[in-house]
Amino acid sequence: MREVDLGSGRALLIKEHGEFSAMGHKCPHYGAPLVKGVLSKGHVRCPWHGACFNIATGDIEDFPGLDSLPTFQVTFPAGAALQSQKRSKPMGFAFHFLTVKVMLLFNVSAGPAGLVCAETLRQEGFTDRIVMCTMDRHPPYDRPKLSKVSEQLRLRSMDFLQDHDIELLTEKEAVAIDVKTRSVTFEDGLRMEYRKLFIATGNKPKPMTYKGKDVKNVFHLRTPEDANSIARLANNKNAVIVGTSFVGMEVAAALTDKAHSVSVIGIESVPFKKALGEKVGKAIMKVGALLGNQLKEVVLKSGKVLRADVCVIGAGSVPATGFLKQSGIHMDSKGFITVNKMMQTNVDGVFAGGDVVMFPFPPRNNKKVNIPHWQMAHVHGRVAALSMMGRATEIKTVPYFWSAMFGKTIRYAGYGDGFDDVIIQGDLDELRFVAFYTRSEEVVAVASMNYDPIVSRVAEVLGSGKTIKKRDVETGDISWLIDKGSQ
Repeated sequence: MREVDLGSGRALLIKEHGEFSAMGHKCPHYGAPLVKGVLSKGHVRCPWHGACFNIATGDIEDFPGLDSLPTFQVTFPAGAALQSQKRSKPMGFAFHFLTVKVMLLFNVSAGPAGLVCAETLRQEGFTDRIVMCTMDRHPPYDRPKLSKVSEQLRLRSMDFLQDHDIELLTEKEAVAIDVKTRSVTFEDGLRMEYRKLFIATGNKPKPMTYKGKDVKNVFHLRTPEDANSIARLANNKNAVIVGTSFVGMEVAAALTDKAHSVSVIGIESVPFKKALGEKVGKAIMKVGALLGNQLKEVVLKSGKVLRADVCVIGAGSVPATGFLKQSGIHMDSKGFITVNKMMQTNVDGVFAGGDVVMFPFPPRNNKKVNIPHWQMAHVHGRVAALSMMGRATEIKTVPYFWSAMFGKTIRYAGYGDGFDDVIIQGDLDELRFVAFYTRSEEVVAVASMNYDPIVSRVAEVLGSGKTIKKRDVETGDISWLIDKGSQ
């Protein structure tokens, strides 16, 4: 792969098996340089977040992200313009002038699962009415960016949705679903019927018992308004973060150059211990040196008082499925909706996806799992849409996760739940390392800092159905993995 400057713009020039192709050089998700990614078997995998693009068509083949890449002739006519680095897949239009609604996409959390589902339906030729309902006041937005206090949040413009006949109803909170009459009732009394229903309600903050629930400077980071208020109130003031989740730590990192001081309160001695292991968690903790008790106004169990001009609670979440309790839609004891490999619930015509579901995961022998990753929600939306249209397809992806803190990004691929050992290559103190998570004698996940594109290479190997043995990563020589990932 080579990134080439053609005067009027840049392109990614690719040669694979003697064949040349050219496409956009930046990943349309967050703008990663694809020349630093992984080329393998007709697609390029992004080095930052693992999205895959077909080198012949430019089509997105694995997520995250909504857009595909433009492709170009290898021999360009003079003066060709290459400014655009992303494109939308062609979509059909709706013909429902006098018909009743036959599709309701129900998306309370305004995330990617419902949006990808809607776009996939249009891309695949669905021509009936699509309605997306959200309790938010905004169109779907990039929620991982909330903790970075970013302004570029919107995933699609209202013009885009209107151009493709995707209706959006905002500030609509569902309170009940009647599967017999195939209808949804909202808090304002509105009742809507559907033929197919997709539930992607996401998670809500885990309930906490504390005094002062009505005060105006305590937040759960859920909306752009929350993010803006936190940034404004924390400016040169004292911030306290309750919880050492990824969101909590990302908020803490984002506020360190704005707030007078930042304290993080957690019940774990090391952040991310369960997900990343103690050694990696300690290494990340050193970057911010945040865990401490030196402020006032938040009272800890020990009696210590921390001062807090603004408080952000990031102490975990639970599925937002309380309104489904009387619906007949099956949920487990924790409130997660159980679905099959086509993302269908136990009720005909009702599908679900995103953080709210337990779904069969092929790499773990179809064990039902919950993987609350932004990237995985995209996959669920596409699988559900194809299933609705009678084109059942199974999940074929490698879970990919990332978290940015203190100017550093940790990347993670695979499913490491239940890992029993961590093999680390590189230098934890220098924050340039690769951590391989193993169960028994097999690598099930990988995390890295300052080691791109190793996580995407491992994802490529795991995605091809191959296994990586523990003994292969214990030697310290991972050149074989780099070679395997690039062929």
